[in-house]
Amino acid sequence: MVLPFETITQSAEATQTLGEKFGHSLVTKEGSAFRVICLWGELGSGKTTFVQGLARGLGITTRLLSPTFIIVRRYQIPVQKGFLYHLDLYRIQDVEDLPAIGFTEMVHETGSLTVIEWPERLGRLLPDHRIDLRFQVLPNGNHTIICKVL
Repeated sequence: MVLPFETITQSAEATQTLGEKFGHSLVTKEGSAFRVICLWGELGSGKTTFVQGLARGLGITTRLLSPTFIIVRRYQIPVQKGFLYHLDLYRIQDVEDLPAIGFTEMVHETGSLTVIEWPERLGRLLPDHRIDLRFQVLPNGNHTIICKVL
């Protein structure tokens, strides 16, 4: 998959398939060059659906669940040494809480990927080197997904 990109998906399945292709494109012998992927968008815009596909593209067969209530879930990436950390910061009230969950270690762990929903809650902790994916629901129910590399 060539980055950056902009696309429209017409179903949850299409959003998952896009996520799967995206996840597959991140796998290299050395691990991903990008360790942080930020997902921007309102509730219901397809962020978690995309991450489910991304995990499948990384070879993760475990059912991926939203970490909304527990903040972070960790999955072993079978095709490379490392983990997929899936964070949902919707319920974070203060960025000072993030060190307690190991945020700094996650975003710097070699071979691992950290996917962050609601990255706007990071404030000053938002990493400079990342991939941003912006999700928007269109009036007809389709989803626009815009990817930028920073």
